[in-house]
Amino acid sequence: RTYLLLNCYMQAEPIRVLVTGAAGQIAYSLLYSIAKGDVFGKDQPLILLLLDITPMLPVLEGVVMELQDCALPILREVIPTDKEDIAFKDLDAAILVGSMPRREGMERKDLLKANVAIFKSQGQALDKYAKKTVKVLVVGNPANTNCLIAAKSAPSIPKENFSCLTRLDHNRACSQVATRCGISANVVKNMIIWGNHSSTQYPDVHHCKVNVQGKDMTAFDAVKDDAWLKGDFISTVQQRGAAVIKARKLSSAMSAAKAICDHMRDIWTGTAEAEFISMGVYSTGNPYGVPEDLIYSFPVSIKDKTWKIVEGLVINDFSRAKMDATAAELVEERDTAVSFLGV
Repeated sequence: RTYLLLNCYMQAEPIRVLVTGAAGQIAYSLLYSIAKGDVFGKDQPLILLLLDITPMLPVLEGVVMELQDCALPILREVIPTDKEDIAFKDLDAAILVGSMPRREGMERKDLLKANVAIFKSQGQALDKYAKKTVKVLVVGNPANTNCLIAAKSAPSIPKENFSCLTRLDHNRACSQVATRCGISANVVKNMIIWGNHSSTQYPDVHHCKVNVQGKDMTAFDAVKDDAWLKGDFISTVQQRGAAVIKARKLSSAMSAAKAICDHMRDIWTGTAEAEFISMGVYSTGNPYGVPEDLIYSFPVSIKDKTWKIVEGLVINDFSRAKMDATAAELVEERDTAVSFLGV
C-alpha cells in the first residue's frame, strides 16, 4: 500500500501539448510519436489538444478515436477543438503545423497576408491563455516569418521561446552526406542550415564531422568531392521539398513529423556535449552579422530547455554570400508581413 502511494506521488504531472492543423497529414504522422513518448519522454503523461478549422472537426474526431484505440499509457486526455481559447489554455508546448497553403495563381504577398492573420491570432491566443514558459514550434509555411509574427503578437512570452522548423532541412542534409559516404545518418554531426526554410536556405558542411569506420573527419575529407558539396548537395537539399511533392503529389509528412519530434525532443532534453543542431530562432544579438529581428536558422546547442547560438565558427566568403542571400529574402518577407500586422 505504501509503495502504491509513493508511486502515485512520483507520477509526473501531465503536460499540455497543442498541435494545430491536427486533421492534416503531417499531424497524422506526428501525433502517434508524441503520444507514445518519443518527444517528451516515456514517463511524461500528456494531455493533447488538437486544433483545426471547423469544417475539419469530423475528421478530427476520427483522429481522436484512433489515438484512443492505440491504448497508450501516457496519453491522459485528447481534446479536439476549433476554438483558440480552449486549444491554447495553460500550454506547456505548442506545435503550430496549420497554415494557409499556397494555391495555384496565388501571389506570395497574398499568401503572407493570409498567414499573418492566422499567426497574429494564434500569437495573441498564446499571449492570453498559454503558460509564459510555453515552447512554441512553428512548422506551417512560410515558417520563419509565421514564427516571427506569432512572437510579435505574444509580447508577454519571451522571444526565445519561439522557434521554427529547419530540422527537416538539417536531416535531409545529413542523409545526403551519409548516403554519399555509405554510412548511417546518425554519425554525421554538426550540420548547419542557415537562414530561411525556403529554396534560399544554405546547408553548410564546413563544420560538419563525419565518423567513418570509427574515425572522425571533416565532411570534405569523407566525401572527397568538393564540387558536389558546393554544388549539387546544396541544390538537392534546397529543392528536396519540391522533389517530394513532384513524386508524391503531396508535401513531406513522414519526414516532417520525424523532424518535429527531433526538434522538440532536443528542446526538452538538450543536445549532446560539443554537438549542435539547426533551428530557426530570434536573430537579435547573434554573433554572425545576420540582421536583427528575424527568425533565422542558426546552429544551436540546447541545455535546460534554453537554446544558445554556437559561437566562434569561421565563416568563409562562400558561406557569407549564401548566408546574406537568405537573410535578404527573410528581411523582405518580414517587412511585407509586418506591413499587414496592423490591417
